[in-house]
Amino acid sequence: MTAEERYKIISNDFVDFIIDYSGNEAIFASFPNATFQIMNLRYAVAYMPASELTVNTISEFGYSIIPSYFGLTSTRSLEASGVNRVRRVPTLNLRGQGTIVAIIDTGIDYMNPIFQNADGTTRIISIWDQSIDSPNFPQGFWYGTQYSAEEINRALQSENPLEIVPSRDEIGHGTILAGVAAGGEVPDQNFSGVAPDSEIIVVKLKQIKEILRNFYVVPPGVPCYQENDVMWAIQYVVDMARRQGKPVSICLGIGNSLGSHTGRGNLGNLLTVGGNFPGVVFNIAAGNEGTARRHFFAEIDPTIGYSTMELNVGDNELGFIMELWGRIPSIYSVDILSPTGEYVPRITPTLRVSREISFVFEQTQITLDYQLVEGTTGEQVIVFRFRKPTAGIWRFQVYGRGDLRGAFHVWLPISGFISDNTYFTQSNPYTTITVPGNVQEPITVTAYNPDNNNLYTNASRGYTSTNIIKPELAAPGVNIMAPTLDRGFTMVTGTSIAAAHTTGIAAMVLEWGIVRGNYLGIDTPEVKKLLIRGARRNPNLTYPNQDWGYGILDIYNLFIELRAESPRA
Repeated sequence: MTAEERYKIISNDFVDFIIDYSGNEAIFASFPNATFQIMNLRYAVAYMPASELTVNTISEFGYSIIPSYFGLTSTRSLEASGVNRVRRVPTLNLRGQGTIVAIIDTGIDYMNPIFQNADGTTRIISIWDQSIDSPNFPQGFWYGTQYSAEEINRALQSENPLEIVPSRDEIGHGTILAGVAAGGEVPDQNFSGVAPDSEIIVVKLKQIKEILRNFYVVPPGVPCYQENDVMWAIQYVVDMARRQGKPVSICLGIGNSLGSHTGRGNLGNLLTVGGNFPGVVFNIAAGNEGTARRHFFAEIDPTIGYSTMELNVGDNELGFIMELWGRIPSIYSVDILSPTGEYVPRITPTLRVSREISFVFEQTQITLDYQLVEGTTGEQVIVFRFRKPTAGIWRFQVYGRGDLRGAFHVWLPISGFISDNTYFTQSNPYTTITVPGNVQEPITVTAYNPDNNNLYTNASRGYTSTNIIKPELAAPGVNIMAPTLDRGFTMVTGTSIAAAHTTGIAAMVLEWGIVRGNYLGIDTPEVKKLLIRGARRNPNLTYPNQDWGYGILDIYNLFIELRAESPRA
């Protein structure tokens, strides 16, 4: 990519494709109209003319080439997690010093004093605002604008800070996560972030391109972010932390319900590799889909040959994506009966099928894509793209071909991308952990109420579709105090709040392990194992389980466990 070509990154006249080239640049020849931006030794992003994204793209190039989309997963915690008890132990007193907390989200209100040192200087190392295009992008990234701590400090000393650093968090979600994870202490409000002495790196994700918003039938105005921008953000954070020579705890409070829920895929592969880097910890929200009725699961008895699925579509639903993922070795096909009685016979599955379906008495249009062997998982996927769906009950007969008992999952989009009145009549609350919370290496966190020790009602449940144990831990995420955009505080709830809390806890573990030299080279899986070891568990429950994982996060109990296991002199 050249400087003259970088406009394609943000232009809606070009669509982004994620290319898994694994170091073999000869693959690029298959995309003669593309401009390539190499991300790392495995992935590149191809920028193609918008006309290249058609109804046949999935059948021609595969499911994973089109970037997934992500939404936000949220709408007296320190004592509950043992943070204050650790601070009160003189030999510990972990506050995140010497570590970095990274927030990949909607940005940050950098002018809020909770993100400043006592002398009024910023604790933010850098902000990469992907939404502001300028020549001051991070080296090698070719888009957005990077603001350094020096520039932020000049802005803070100015009468008009936004003239120097115009990056803003218009939504407030990123500011909330940063405050919960790393906000400074405000004694008169009884507020403190978990790791108030850590430094901060922020990536403000740019909104999804309109061509992809239209492809995924995402409602206008809903905050939405695309997979390759999240992948670039991770690259940026890890690179910056390495330049600083400090360990980093990264918070991802975004998610979606589409995909295989196996943990595999483009973003999943990047998180798997990055999670094994020493001094890097990923913390991911489990999602808030447990009671949303947007997941269906069934097994198919080979003596019967099919299973019936009913989908209620609400009034005035503009459209949505629905995905069916079938377990191997069975082969799956569907027929469709609309609310008005129009019938679409079974479409015979072949290696790749793309079909557009129109109805005689309805405005509904459905694009169907069959992938018999999806490239990253080997499973079969059927993608339904509904536009102007008729309200009422849609019935699908899902057929399984084979001599073994088949099984399949179906997922609808997360809250905000579809109305609450569109749901499966016989839904299943489990296997609702949102992507990328299904990836094995990161710490996936559900939310509970520290006032009564009850699980957050709407929290997504595990496990993954391949029975990887997710979530691993429960952290405070109900009625948690967090900063607002008017520099005050409010109570917030959601699994992304729990993930932010865990991000701060992980920074404390990194301080103990790397900064203080107790566990050099510690990475995400090792931090996870330590936190699991210290988790509090209800003696009346069996662990791990699909609701709580291994139990409630408690860093003080972690050190009690480590002391108990230390050899005696």
